[in-house]
Amino acid sequence: MNAINRYKEVSGTTDRADHLWRYTPWRKVHPTGDIETVPDVIKEVKIRLVNLDGTEISKGISLQKINQSGEVLPDVDLVATTFLKAVSEKSKWVLKTERKFVSETPILLEIEANNDIDSLELILDIGEMSEFEMVTLIKGETKWMGLLRSGRIGNGSNINDITVGLQKKGVLLRLDSITLGRDANMITGTVSSGTQRTKADLRYRMSENGSNLQVLGSILSRDDMYLDYHIEIQHDAPETFSRLKWHAACGGKSRTIGTGMLKVSKGSTGTDAAQNFHNLLLSKDAEADGIPELEVSESNVVGCGHGIANGPIDENQEFYLHSRGYSKSDARSALIAAFLNSTLTKMGSPSLHGWLSKLLTSELEVMNK
Repeated sequence: MNAINRYKEVSGTTDRADHLWRYTPWRKVHPTGDIETVPDVIKEVKIRLVNLDGTEISKGISLQKINQSGEVLPDVDLVATTFLKAVSEKSKWVLKTERKFVSETPILLEIEANNDIDSLELILDIGEMSEFEMVTLIKGETKWMGLLRSGRIGNGSNINDITVGLQKKGVLLRLDSITLGRDANMITGTVSSGTQRTKADLRYRMSENGSNLQVLGSILSRDDMYLDYHIEIQHDAPETFSRLKWHAACGGKSRTIGTGMLKVSKGSTGTDAAQNFHNLLLSKDAEADGIPELEVSESNVVGCGHGIANGPIDENQEFYLHSRGYSKSDARSALIAAFLNSTLTKMGSPSLHGWLSKLLTSELEVMNK
């Protein structure tokens, strides 16, 4: 059965009782609103792989167009997954690294989308003991963008994987379905300040002993943006570690939602897992929700915890900066930047953090205009 027919079989099965669809119904994410249809995506997005500093990438990493879809995790949402597979039929790619691939310079995977409807399926095939940092930058003026990423992080690899959303407008539907191998270490970060509406379903599975995962978010919303993120981390092996830290600063009449699910299966002894959502409210009309959940089926764990905190900018901190000569807008920008930097600084090396910080500064300048 092809992807279009498979989607049509499941298109009406989303459940508003599920946190995944409780706050954003599927019809609001679908590019036409008619959930029974699969629009024809005629033009492809532009995609390129270079070093972040503009130099040529090292040998041992490649980006190739392919014809087949990737394998996804067994418990993914079928509606969004089959839809993205269907609309990405003409744009399927694999990013592959050789065993022991190392790059000291951060890598940039740039996706430029300027058509009415754009979509891309990307398979990550990361060889054993690879070490590198990569930024996936989504930009352009598309009305609707879909990104499905699946694949495996090879045994013993250490990667920093940052996705930056800078669409000028429109909708972004983003799905991650990634497995970590034995002793693999992965930092996966999301930096977002674009799109009118974002729906993200990010799922990661630690299937072998000793894997280590950090999921980080630095989200800046303004005007009437509506950004909805669901993050699910599955511990399916002993001695695995995960941290979910999600920071969102919300201005204007925007709304951000973060739902987190930590699952620890029976037999995953020694698991150490935690999740925290922090939301900074920048206006009286902004809304932010953090909903952490746990499903723990193993009693012999190091710890499994969660937390959430919401609040406005600290008036005392703002007053202190005023007393040191900051203008009101500069003081607010400094405090917002400090709040978002608490997760941004953990996303990679000094050079990568410097690039991300410049990006954050420019977006704050846009907000203050």
